[in-house]
Amino acid sequence: MTLFRRIDHIGLTPSDFGRSLAFYTAVLGFKAKERVEIDAPPIRGYIYLELGDTVLELLDVVDPAAAATEGRRVGFGTMAIEVANMDDTLAYLADRGIRPSVEPRTGAGGTRRAEIKDPDGLSIELRQW
Repeated sequence: MTLFRRIDHIGLTPSDFGRSLAFYTAVLGFKAKERVEIDAPPIRGYIYLELGDTVLELLDVVDPAAAATEGRRVGFGTMAIEVANMDDTLAYLADRGIRPSVEPRTGAGGTRRAEIKDPDGLSIELRQW
């Protein structure tokens, strides 16, 4: 069984959410898939944009420059990998000494998500649709 399927999406924290949303949609032709408002300062929400089978997540962050001190800088911040089964994937990783840096939880549209870190401490999101 293949646990890891594909890159699920790329997360981007823009310096100006509205300007970037307009660029990715009006200029590059991405289409809005889902927009979610949340109360998780400094994050106000996010939108998933699709282009073919590629998904880009734009984070709407209050004062992105200041948020950099909390580990969220302007730019690409997360690689997300789609997994077939979250529980099986986490068990597989645990057998290799890898524990979630963010425990599994329900995400957008009833998906399940968790995060692990690569050897350099970079976040890799795991997403089960």
